[in-house]
Amino acid sequence: MKAKILLLEDDVTLNETVSEFLEENNFDVISVYDGETAQDSMYEQVFDLFLLDVNVPHINGFELLKKKREEGISTPAIYITSLNSIDSLEDGYNSGCDDYIRKPFALKELLFRIENILKRGYFHGTSTKVKINDHIEYETSSNTLYVEGEEQNISAKEAILLKLFLQHKNEAIAHEVINETLWHYDETSSESALRTYIKNLRKILGKEKIVSIKKLGYRFTTE
Repeated sequence: MKAKILLLEDDVTLNETVSEFLEENNFDVISVYDGETAQDSMYEQVFDLFLLDVNVPHINGFELLKKKREEGISTPAIYITSLNSIDSLEDGYNSGCDDYIRKPFALKELLFRIENILKRGYFHGTSTKVKINDHIEYETSSNTLYVEGEEQNISAKEAILLKLFLQHKNEAIAHEVINETLWHYDETSSESALRTYIKNLRKILGKEKIVSIKKLGYRFTTE
């Protein structure tokens, strides 16, 4: 069965190019050109992935996805954006996206990102809350961590890392996989930054939850 993708892109040429490419790679693509039409399509159909341009007419990509997350829709989403500021990136992750790709981009890279997300199966369940223990929960629709019901202040990168851990509980996750998830092709991976993210998450979750595996990576344990 083909995975079904909603493509929101107001550039007609780019929309057609991406649609044709994805259809050639065995995806079912519904393409729209403005936020209101995208919103209607989300109500009318069920999708495996949202591919959303940010700057589009009527309802921008950020607001559209934020609204869907508030409604409990956990369908994974990738933003297509020409925005370069850190604030915009933070806004994107805070509104509930799973990944982003900057224009101009290679179609093969887009395909890699789509396949990577679908392969991981980003939280397709009806519940949007993942229980870490009796006191800690992770809200997948808003990428928010709660301890005793209180929202915790974690960075966008830490939220991405935690999501990766929760998708692969009790599995050894190699440094290469973590780096590919955290940093995009136009970013430089940082071992010291990763250690900081791990340290910050351990402070909230407990040191025993994230186990270092020498020369390999990390494992998130439920024991």
